[in-house]
Amino acid sequence: MPGQCAAQAGGEELKPTSDLRPSPVSPSVDFDRDGAQHGFLRLPYSRDDSAWGSVMIPICVLRNGKGPTALLTGGNHGDEYEGPLALYDLARTLDPAQVSGTVIIVPAMNYPAFRAGTRTSPIDKGNMNRSFPGRPDGTVTEKIADYFQRELLPRADIVFDFHSGGKTLDFVPFCAAHTLPNKALEQRAFAAVEAFAAPFSMRMIEIDAVGMYDTAAEDMGKVFVTTELGGGGTSRAETVRIARRGMLNVLRHAGIVAGAVEKTPTQWLDMPSGDCFAFAEEDGMVETMVDLGEPVDKGAVLARIHSTGRTGIAPQEIRAKMSGMLAARHFPGLVKAGDCVSVVAALVD
Repeated sequence: MPGQCAAQAGGEELKPTSDLRPSPVSPSVDFDRDGAQHGFLRLPYSRDDSAWGSVMIPICVLRNGKGPTALLTGGNHGDEYEGPLALYDLARTLDPAQVSGTVIIVPAMNYPAFRAGTRTSPIDKGNMNRSFPGRPDGTVTEKIADYFQRELLPRADIVFDFHSGGKTLDFVPFCAAHTLPNKALEQRAFAAVEAFAAPFSMRMIEIDAVGMYDTAAEDMGKVFVTTELGGGGTSRAETVRIARRGMLNVLRHAGIVAGAVEKTPTQWLDMPSGDCFAFAEEDGMVETMVDLGEPVDKGAVLARIHSTGRTGIAPQEIRAKMSGMLAARHFPGLVKAGDCVSVVAALVD
């Protein structure tokens, strides 16, 4: 029920909700009222240009009687646009009469980052997707995360969080869910992924899942689904179409919105281990040797990193640790040591 909180990542237990300071976020919508509501999550934020100012995060609630609840979010990272485009449009066009239950839409979850067009918040440099479970007395980003953790996630039956590559990565367009210890929950999540019907569907692992919104939802037993739809800090007509069609498909699949799922072919992919990822070991200029969606053999050169400090130095070769398909690549032409250069995924028959 609303108000419960999960264990903090890393084994440290959060205090019981009754011992926590109340969230400073106040919604201008009533989550239990039927109809369409367009309002804000208002977070007080005192700053130089507004002593009693607030961060006003847009929110839409569409409710029609009893039924399951979907929590739909975009802008978890502020430089990813397919989700906000699809969700602002859905909030404007979805008729509550077509809904059985509740749809909660937050098109730009980390609203300060979204307004700035940056991955992290310009206020506190907070990465929303590494800030859960958050704190009611923390930074602006932590306060937003805390509100989602304690007030929004507990209401949801299915959670859908849009992502793309932002300014630093580019992906083949895929919908994804995680491999989970709870196989019944995993099966429900992958069924929603299949309903989304992106060109690619991914069984996904994370480099580090600590502090992620995904982890917070899954630890509560929620069906959690996400995407990676392109990247480069922009959107394409194709990826926005995929986002809009896929979101309605998931709502129909969940029985929240009337209508049949619009099925299109999807190729399943798997990220079975850390061997999927390749990282730069030095700074330089990256030369992509394989394009997105192309097949990759183990040991093949995925990219070359050229030294820019002087001439006459051979480039560093980044080689694939497994066979499969190139699912993601570094986007800007320059890389730094530690940057993810490429991701290889295995094709699933």
